[in-house]
Amino acid sequence: MKMAGFYDESISNGLGWRAVLFVSGCPHNCPGCHNKIAQDYNYGEEFDEQKIIARIKENSILNGITISGGEPLCKENIATVNKFIENVKKERPELDVWCYSGYTFEQLQERNDEVTNEILKKIDVLVDGRFVESRKNPEIKFRGSDNQRLLMVQDCLKEQRIVELNI
Repeated sequence: MKMAGFYDESISNGLGWRAVLFVSGCPHNCPGCHNKIAQDYNYGEEFDEQKIIARIKENSILNGITISGGEPLCKENIATVNKFIENVKKERPELDVWCYSGYTFEQLQERNDEVTNEILKKIDVLVDGRFVESRKNPEIKFRGSDNQRLLMVQDCLKEQRIVELNI
């Protein structure tokens, strides 16, 4: 997997201080995408998991990690992202996990494959749905367009219904 970028600290990619991994590669090709260059699976540098985890481990102000892209949950990236989250949680179990995906929660559940089911158990907040340029809304937090949802994934799984984070 290629990495389009990494922020050691951000407050604009989820609640609190967050480390943010941007993966390369996205199949959605949303018109107006704010990170169009990251749609290319060959963009960026090789993902060095150990190096990134070391940076996260050393940063005591972090509240969580955010995985964005590109598309973290596409078939080309999901296994590597799943392993990364698992290894971060071994080092820093207190960190919460946010993930941005153009896939909806329902589409991910419909896959019903082992790695997708596994990664959903590790994600705390899923920002789901493709960016829709005609629904772009600068007034909403942590999303580009108002069709995208902030989902409390563990509550969604437990209650078997959509549970949104209200902020």
